Amino acid sequence: MTGLLDHVRTHNTPPELLAALRALVRKDTLWLIALAALVGVLAGSVVALMTATTFLTHHLLAPGSGRLSGLTSVSPTRALLVPMGGGLLLGLTSLYLARKTRFRPVDPIEANALHGGRMSLRDSLILAGQTILSNGCGVSLGLEAGFSQLGAAFGSRIGRQLRMHRSDVRLLVGCGAAGAIGAAFDAPLAGAFYAFELIIGTYTFTALPPVALASICGIAVAHLTDTVLPPVLVATPPSIPLMASFPIILLGILAGMMGVLLMRGVTLTEYIFQRLPIPVWLRPALGGLMVGGLALLSPSVLSSGHMAMRAGLISSPPLLLALGLLGLKALASAISIGSGFRGGLFFASLYLGVLTGAVFAGIIAPLAVLPVSVCTIVGMCALAVSVIGGPMTMIFLALETTGSLPLTGAVVVSAIVSSMTVRRTFGYSFATWRFHLRGENIRSGVDVSWMRTLTVERMMRTQIVTFPATETVQAARLAFPNQTPRYIILCDKDNQYKGLVENVLFHASHVPETTPLTALVAPDDVALTPALSLSTAIDTFERLARPALAVVDEQNFILGLLSERYVLRRYAEELERTRQELAGEKYRA
Repeated sequence: MTGLLDHVRTHNTPPELLAALRALVRKDTLWLIALAALVGVLAGSVVALMTATTFLTHHLLAPGSGRLSGLTSVSPTRALLVPMGGGLLLGLTSLYLARKTRFRPVDPIEANALHGGRMSLRDSLILAGQTILSNGCGVSLGLEAGFSQLGAAFGSRIGRQLRMHRSDVRLLVGCGAAGAIGAAFDAPLAGAFYAFELIIGTYTFTALPPVALASICGIAVAHLTDTVLPPVLVATPPSIPLMASFPIILLGILAGMMGVLLMRGVTLTEYIFQRLPIPVWLRPALGGLMVGGLALLSPSVLSSGHMAMRAGLISSPPLLLALGLLGLKALASAISIGSGFRGGLFFASLYLGVLTGAVFAGIIAPLAVLPVSVCTIVGMCALAVSVIGGPMTMIFLALETTGSLPLTGAVVVSAIVSSMTVRRTFGYSFATWRFHLRGENIRSGVDVSWMRTLTVERMMRTQIVTFPATETVQAARLAFPNQTPRYIILCDKDNQYKGLVENVLFHASHVPETTPLTALVAPDDVALTPALSLSTAIDTFERLARPALAVVDEQNFILGLLSERYVLRRYAEELERTRQELAGEKYRA
């Protein structure tokens, strides 16, 4: 602190103060941890403010109640009009944004994977507002997307304002998400590993102190503002017999398949809404009306389902009721996202998992192998793993929720099985599946942007040797004695590409001098284009087993040459650089 105060005293202008802070953060890791704590406080404040605001809007649906999914009944008029009105307001707002501003919010995972942690605070604030509106009018989505979005955006803004190293900005983005999720669930370990598994993409010892502290600070703010629910008391057995492993594995598989069906259902619902002959801005209103109709059957489909989940953990519903509620909640969540509402499936997946566990417990009840409470906890975590994609996050959430080590062991088994089931049958979590639908190949928050910047155009060699394609081997031997250069690019009189020949081929003794050079071109010869990425170039070299390929433009004019050896060397260099940044080994200057 003394160093910071000295800098503040000697520098009075804001730019100089920022420069002083930047120098301190780059020189001493402790200042980075202090910034992480600040980000955690901001994230916890976001959770408290968004939660309080949403509770106020919930009074429109149910006066005197802040948690909609815990209601036993709801007014039919309010159930239909409030979600529809909220959807209409959201649609008109989205229409205005589409016409007047450039609004494309970047998800924290996408920001860390492709943009070096760069996020727009303005866009994140708008997205958080849309999430509050969506959840506030009662549609079947949670607030966690807005929590993590805005918490991560604060981390990104602070890091960029101080012009911090790219890896440090990405770390602060993870700290913001950790503080938000930790505060939302009152679970510091779950919040920290949410950041590691999803936002940062990997765990390192050097990242543990700032991320863990951010999660703890977020929870502290939630406790100070009294936005944390009291702990749920779940009756857990003192031990789980070894014979219960088989049904636990079956439940993990069932939860994984249920998660895949939910993600497929969301995509199908979106497709159906896109084909409806109504304006885009009117779709959320229709979706809200449909969710309101489902709420007349059971109010538990409203909002995130947090209170309904807690009730299901304490006293699980019977088989047929659980099966009906499972279908209603899954349909309501799919309609909410498919019609254009903003929000996440984290909270919803927890409630769906509890219902899945209750259904499973009802089916195996004659065997009496597992208590219902075990099935609901295991199902909750397993289904959330399939949707969110963070096994360790859900394992720690189960431990922090129940405090039972034997039950946590069962959750470990089901989480691994669920994750493997989704990976083998589907390949994506909900977040990465949404990226895939947009054409992005992102599996986590690991920084892969360098693979996009390393294009063929940046790596190719422009100093090349060309030779007329109409010539023979004899002419090439006379023009290029001593087997140099190694590769000759054949072209026509207009400098258009006709093939690539390795020098040793026309110097080989078994090749007659009268052989046309075009006869030495490989039958599967292809050329690269300058816009191709590093990964595509590597795949092409592996598929063709060629040491080098020419680079041409759209008109087939020759631009350069790229060798497989150089591509692999650059790939290895970038991988090592990324590994050093992730491990905290790179000097921060």
